[in-house]
Amino acid sequence: MSMGANRPITVGRIDYANSWPIFHYAEQQLPMDRFRIEKRVPAALNRALKLGEIDITSMSSFAYAENADNYLLLPDLSVSAKGRVNSILLFLKKPLEDVLQGRIAMTATSATSVNLLKILMKLYYHAEPSFVTMEPSLDEMLAEADAALLIGDTAIQASWANKDRGLAVIDLGELWRSWTGYGMTFALVAVRKEIAERDPGAVADVLHALTTSKERSLRNLKPLVDKACAQLGGEPAYWNRYFHELHYNFGSDEQAGLKLYFEYAHRLGLLPNEVRMRFFEDHAALKVKNE
Repeated sequence: MSMGANRPITVGRIDYANSWPIFHYAEQQLPMDRFRIEKRVPAALNRALKLGEIDITSMSSFAYAENADNYLLLPDLSVSAKGRVNSILLFLKKPLEDVLQGRIAMTATSATSVNLLKILMKLYYHAEPSFVTMEPSLDEMLAEADAALLIGDTAIQASWANKDRGLAVIDLGELWRSWTGYGMTFALVAVRKEIAERDPGAVADVLHALTTSKERSLRNLKPLVDKACAQLGGEPAYWNRYFHELHYNFGSDEQAGLKLYFEYAHRLGLLPNEVRMRFFEDHAALKVKNE
């Protein structure tokens, strides 16, 4: 069901802390009579965009790649890490050599991290463990498997609890960087092509609101740090470091790292198609820039 011309443009929001800077101030810039914000986990947003239930969304990089021909990317917006990401974590119950031949439990909430793990297992470790998909509960996952992949806020809280447990932890962003030399982009913002063609002005308004929110958030992290401490726990020092170690642009370095990820995913048969990234162009902004 696509949105009619007179219906609000629906914007999907991943409500993990890692996406907060892009969205924190955006809603106040998007009038409610023209725009509606929906918060869901990544997998649900990916599905809703594909079905036309929402028009623009932050979404997992892998889900974008699966349907890239139908979408345009909003320029210079992403959730990326140059190295350590702190919220895409593999918790090991057994020594790594046992895990590589054993069983890994994976969260069902994001395809990007799951397939990053599969790429690293196959091409970096030259290993083929078995995988089982479970709800994101570390204790339940480790009862069934030798290691568990958690993402987002669940991973962060599990990493705090792990101080008492002492499980070995592998940060997939850090491992990807040490192997490839590139950062990793976990989420992008995409719009359905038909919406970009039908109402480019509305898409430009969303792009401006998200870009402004990103820039304002990163100039002063305190409101986000306070919100994170109140909602998720932890110390201000942790959240300051967390937001500083993430990157929200999508420049040539981020694009090169993600292109390599897509190539590896295609090589392993995880992605059926090669991916060409195409971007929404805000013609009004280009016109102003050229005048």
